Amino acid sequence: MSKVAHYLQEHLLGEVTASPEVRRHFSQDASILRMAPAIVAYPRNESDVRKTARFAWQLAQRGRPIAITARGGGSDTSGAALGNGIMLVFTAHMNKILALDSRKEMMVVEPGATYDKLEQTLYTHGLFFPPYPASQNYATIGGGIANNSIGEKTVKYGATGDYIKGLRVVLANGEAIETGPLSKRELNRKLGMSTFEGEVYRSLDTLLEENAEIITQEKNRLKMLRNSSGYNVFDVKKNGIFDLTPLFVGSQGSLGIVTEATLEVVAHNPVTTAALVSLDNLNDLNNLLPKVLELQPSVLDMVNKSALAQVASVNPNQLKGVLQHPKAAVHLFVEFDDVKEAAQKKKAKQLGKIVEKANGYFKRADNVDEQEKLWKLRQSVTTILTQPHGQSKSVPVAEDVCVPVANLVEFLHKAADIYKSAGLRTSAWGHAGDGVVRMQPVLDLGQLGDRQKLFKIADAVYKTAIEVGGSITAAAGDGRVRAPYMAWLYSPEMLDVMFGVKKIFDPHGILNPGVKTASMADVKNLMRGDYNLGHHHQYMPRS
Repeated sequence: MSKVAHYLQEHLLGEVTASPEVRRHFSQDASILRMAPAIVAYPRNESDVRKTARFAWQLAQRGRPIAITARGGGSDTSGAALGNGIMLVFTAHMNKILALDSRKEMMVVEPGATYDKLEQTLYTHGLFFPPYPASQNYATIGGGIANNSIGEKTVKYGATGDYIKGLRVVLANGEAIETGPLSKRELNRKLGMSTFEGEVYRSLDTLLEENAEIITQEKNRLKMLRNSSGYNVFDVKKNGIFDLTPLFVGSQGSLGIVTEATLEVVAHNPVTTAALVSLDNLNDLNNLLPKVLELQPSVLDMVNKSALAQVASVNPNQLKGVLQHPKAAVHLFVEFDDVKEAAQKKKAKQLGKIVEKANGYFKRADNVDEQEKLWKLRQSVTTILTQPHGQSKSVPVAEDVCVPVANLVEFLHKAADIYKSAGLRTSAWGHAGDGVVRMQPVLDLGQLGDRQKLFKIADAVYKTAIEVGGSITAAAGDGRVRAPYMAWLYSPEMLDVMFGVKKIFDPHGILNPGVKTASMADVKNLMRGDYNLGHHHQYMPRS
């Protein structure tokens, strides 16, 4: 091992390795990039994280910076779970549920705990954590906080950040802090501290005050429902309260390293009513979606005709007996989880009438067997993600855009034109109720022509999303892959504010450098030619 690895192993309780095999395993996440860490460490506690950060800080002060990247389940599609320095892998040891208060509906967890682990524990208490992503079986809460993850229940319950009540975070210099809402008196106390934490509060408060007008204008301009691009400077100062938590949520480990999170959880109703809605004409969504949203569904997802046709072309038997209207342009998956079953049935009945007026097809699923068939249809998209087409694979490119629901149909038409012009299938799916669209083109990244096609598609899709008032990323974050497009979404003045935030928290640039700041040249240099999801095949990759 290197001298750095030997030093860390001497001072950390957790294991440290520079094994080529381990480094190779962590050289890829779910993105199209590859970058091998120099050292992999498995911290056992917060002290290990603090020692690592302090060591890297001291090296940086001597002009020898080494990057630190926090890593969860590796499901990130933006390249934010990659780094060429020290990688801290939290899934090995720091994966515990530390506390659960079912009466107060609160829990405390470590970053390496998976969403699935949280849910299994919470279900036994009649509770759940609503914003679990499709990748809940292997995605960690630390990664979810880093990206402000969303999922099928977000349409009713909100994103991960809405449920984060406080964090313990290790700053770049190794100090551990706690975040949460501060009154003016509490903020003044922080501003008077002589530590790095005090310096952060003072500099950040000044930055926000001096740029308040820019921040307000940008917030008013960005009115899409979901946006995890940049840093959330918009909600740090709100209604007389100062809170660092919104900054760390969605920051992808570039401002600090989360070691503990206090979460709000809510009552869970396992008895639901679901329905499948199929429309022959995509344009019918324009009038249908607002009416369905008025019913407050707990799930409102979609899959288009092309996506299911692509599934059928790869695995013809997968959809037998579950797809009754294969020629429909789009299928909606709607669920109601109201506490009273009678309320669910009433809403389902109202939904049926809405669909009938729209000349659509409606199928209600009341029992578990019928609902499982419905969700099998929604989850069949997995086949697109995992099955190769010769040397080509479905690759995550421009696959997490969010547009205003009112402009969803317009965007889907324009995105279809982009894909058709490139000679590709126009398969699309996502969370229709939130305006979140996912499209993954089938390309061979080993071929120069397909690599060029990839960037043309990304450019066109992101440009279109922004033109209709949307965001380049709903919940997957900028990472490295989308960092070059931040300048398309934000004004130069707003970017200066955001990069000013990065400079305050990480003056030596050691926390996940490149995330949110990578150039297009960086992305092209890091691209891998053999894209795969091999590290997730023990599960079923979901989207």
